Amino acid sequence: MIFKNIIYFLLVVGFSTPVLAQQSATYTNDLVDYQRALSLYNNQQYRASQTLFAKVKKTAKEDVLLSDCDYYIANCAVRLNQQNADKLVTDFVENYPTSTKRNTAYVDVADYYFANGKYAYARKWYDKVDDSALNRNELNKFYFNNGYSAFSTKQYDVAKKYLSRVERTKEYGPQAKYYIGFMAYEGDDYNAANAYFEQVNDQERYKEKLSYYQADLNFKLGKFEKAIELAKARLNTRDPNEISELSKIIGESYFNLNQYAEAIPYLTKYKGKKGKWNNTDFYQLGYAYYKQGDYEKAISEFNKIIGGNDATAQNAYYHLGESYINSGKKQEALNAFRNASQMDFDLKIQEDAWLNYAKISYEIGNPYQSVPQVLTSYLEKYANSSYKNEVETLLIDSYITSKNYKEALRLLEGKNSFENKVAYQKVTFYRGLELYNENNFHEAADLFNKSLKESKDPKFTTRAIFWKAESDYNQGNYGEALIGFKQFQQQASAAVTPEFENIDYNIAYTYFKQKNYSKAIEHFNQFIKNKKAEGVRLNDAYLRLADANFVISDYKNAITAYESAIKVGEIDADYAFFQKAISVGYLGSGSKKISELEQFIIKYPKSKLRDDAMYELANSYVKENNSQKALQMYDRLNAEYKMSSFVQKSLLRQGLVYYNNSNNEQALIKFKKVASDYGGTPEAAQAVSTARLIYIDLGRVNEYASWVKTLDYVDVTDADLDNATYEAAEKQYLDNNTDKAITQFNGYLSQFANGLHKLSAHFYLAKMYSKKGLSGNAAPHYKYVVEASRNEFTEEALLNLTQYHLVNKEWATVVSLLKRLEEEANFPQNVLFAQSNLMKAHYQLDNYNEAVAYAEKVLAHSKVDNKIKSDANIIIARSAMKTKNEEKARKAYVEVEKTATGETAAEALYFDAYFKNKDSKFEASNISVQKLAKDYSGYKYYSAKGLVLMAKNFYALKDAFQATYILESVMDNFKEFDEVVAEAKAELGKIKAQEAKTNASIREE
Repeated sequence: MIFKNIIYFLLVVGFSTPVLAQQSATYTNDLVDYQRALSLYNNQQYRASQTLFAKVKKTAKEDVLLSDCDYYIANCAVRLNQQNADKLVTDFVENYPTSTKRNTAYVDVADYYFANGKYAYARKWYDKVDDSALNRNELNKFYFNNGYSAFSTKQYDVAKKYLSRVERTKEYGPQAKYYIGFMAYEGDDYNAANAYFEQVNDQERYKEKLSYYQADLNFKLGKFEKAIELAKARLNTRDPNEISELSKIIGESYFNLNQYAEAIPYLTKYKGKKGKWNNTDFYQLGYAYYKQGDYEKAISEFNKIIGGNDATAQNAYYHLGESYINSGKKQEALNAFRNASQMDFDLKIQEDAWLNYAKISYEIGNPYQSVPQVLTSYLEKYANSSYKNEVETLLIDSYITSKNYKEALRLLEGKNSFENKVAYQKVTFYRGLELYNENNFHEAADLFNKSLKESKDPKFTTRAIFWKAESDYNQGNYGEALIGFKQFQQQASAAVTPEFENIDYNIAYTYFKQKNYSKAIEHFNQFIKNKKAEGVRLNDAYLRLADANFVISDYKNAITAYESAIKVGEIDADYAFFQKAISVGYLGSGSKKISELEQFIIKYPKSKLRDDAMYELANSYVKENNSQKALQMYDRLNAEYKMSSFVQKSLLRQGLVYYNNSNNEQALIKFKKVASDYGGTPEAAQAVSTARLIYIDLGRVNEYASWVKTLDYVDVTDADLDNATYEAAEKQYLDNNTDKAITQFNGYLSQFANGLHKLSAHFYLAKMYSKKGLSGNAAPHYKYVVEASRNEFTEEALLNLTQYHLVNKEWATVVSLLKRLEEEANFPQNVLFAQSNLMKAHYQLDNYNEAVAYAEKVLAHSKVDNKIKSDANIIIARSAMKTKNEEKARKAYVEVEKTATGETAAEALYFDAYFKNKDSKFEASNISVQKLAKDYSGYKYYSAKGLVLMAKNFYALKDAFQATYILESVMDNFKEFDEVVAEAKAELGKIKAQEAKTNASIREE
């Protein structure tokens, strides 16, 4: 060919000139180099070939030669994977539009990419080919290669178009049919796929792959026996992925034939897609176990279905619920049935799930909503259910068993059937008790009245009468309370109620409050005679019996009762001993009184009454004319109890002893001290008055006048007017004319800013304002008394002023007042009041160590009311949690749980579950949460926190369904608690991230 080209060239151009000769030599060299480059190209030496073609191109003049060089340079670039390869081919086509190699260039590049498995690149260039320029053999190859490239890049429509053109050819037909069949398989056209696969079934190269596809096709066509046969025949493969897929086909085929025992071994061998199962996979294996009665294994598969929301999930959750029931796990079943009941893919399953959810809620309680609400919702949704009567019966009883009386009342309002009225009577009674225990006596009384209006059950009628009376008593309505207690006593069923045992005690106390002491004595004696009480209550009954006798001056019987109280020894033994000594004195035995008071001072060194005893003892020494001992005891009192209200009295008494013994100078010293240190008190007024007499006796009137001018509260000229004005106001007070007393006491303080009786006036004015409920008006007057020198009103004023600031939550002020009350109070109950409120105030101020210290002081009292004891333990527990001392908190919550009621009990139960979770006692923790849901569902905050805890427990117990479902329910049902919802969301995210590693159906949050 080269030779012919040279001859042709020579014949045309000739040898006429040297220039032509030079051109001929150059052209000859180009052709030689061109042929060498072509040889290198054919030997796949593309880089060297490309370099030589480029060299030829530099000197070549002929268009044909230039065109061919560019063609091969671009082709080499493609084969060398050079970055500009595509551009070189495109440039070639654009630069030589008439080149015969234009179409060949497209085909060559496409075929090159095809041969190297770069089908996306191949498709790009095949699309440029003009197939009309190709001969038959080239055309068939083009159709197949183009079709297969499209198949490989999942362009199935294009692939089918080209492969269909060669499906009848001998060379490409079997391959084309296989790939067309595969595309039909992928497109779920199983009949077409099967038809194509059968046409190539005899092809050895496809047999291995077809065995799997045909098994799967038969499965998908519902030919399960054939699918099992084909898949089992192929199980001898060494490919673990294919074994997994074939096992799935066999297992699922058996499943669809209801041959569950045969399905299980194959379903368990399935490894999942990329190592993950989906929800349907878990459902099928779980259902197979369920049908075999292996409920634990069924649960272990069903509960891996997380977040499912389709017919399969609804079915799975329903059967999960049944599996839990058959395994005795009702709490778990509750959640499963609830989930199934919230889906409507299968309405029959939904209704059955609803019924089971409602019944289990009744049995074990419901943490999401009140049980009556669940049952009512079922009846509303399925009004024509054949289970209507059964559910209505459960509904009525659930009002009581749920203990969610507040919600029950809302649901019962307006329901008029007899059964509902019976329930209403009980619910209003129990709700009244809740309010009573929360010290909300007014609302409690209203509820007891409502209960009494539906007197269907005599027992509850009788008990409501009693507690209505108790509520009246605590509101100070003693007349109404007495009527109620007596009415209770007359009821036929009273004797069988728990309240009957103490009825005489209650009646006695009511008479005592009415100052009807003879009747109080009668009933206290009756209560003691019945011998049903013991401990603190019996002790208290003896004390009040003694006090009643003491008030009516029956000192002999008072002494007997005080002695009995001392013998019981539960509470206030020092008070009983002191009162007994006083009573002995009133019986005329001064020496015995002295003896007992001396004994008291030794026996009760920490008693709050010890200063009282010293004062009484000193006074008794005076009566026995033993001035020396009297003065010594007064001195001892003044030294040991500097803050006692008896100090000014003691100093005054000392002055009087000196005065009576004509020791006027010593008397004046005492009187002047009282006058200067305790100004405004009655003792100060008496001290000034007596000092005046001494100065007159001594003839030192001028000295008296000079001294009295130093006392800003004494205006000698206005003394008579001062006394008269005060006494007028005091009379209104004593006559219970509250409004007039307020007006006149204010008038007195306005007229005599430094009056002799200003302390008493401030105190009584405060009491009058308090009586009218004007605590804000009373507070400044109590404050005046509290800030004055220690006096007989200090303790009560401190108590009342503290209560005012407690109501207003002025914690810093409360702390300072309570500390004084704790130190200065004479009455033990006031000390306890101070300490119990100091622990609360310090907690509110985040002073957790101080709060704990005071709580422990409260608990150190020998006898403390359960409510106060519970408050103290809860303060310790909460403070310990705040300071990260969980061990201390754990012990405190155990104590709280013993006595707590209402929300505090719910809190204690939650922490019981919390600490059990910490100890990895997950099942025990869940039992506590279930109890919390059943008994305290009304306290939503702890219900929500308990559910989050339960979710953690379930996940630790490998029950992912329960964990995720509970957390999602918390997020949906307790949105008012941001902190709890945030915790639930975070926990759910962690669980889903973990489960997504093995479950393809789970999407991470």
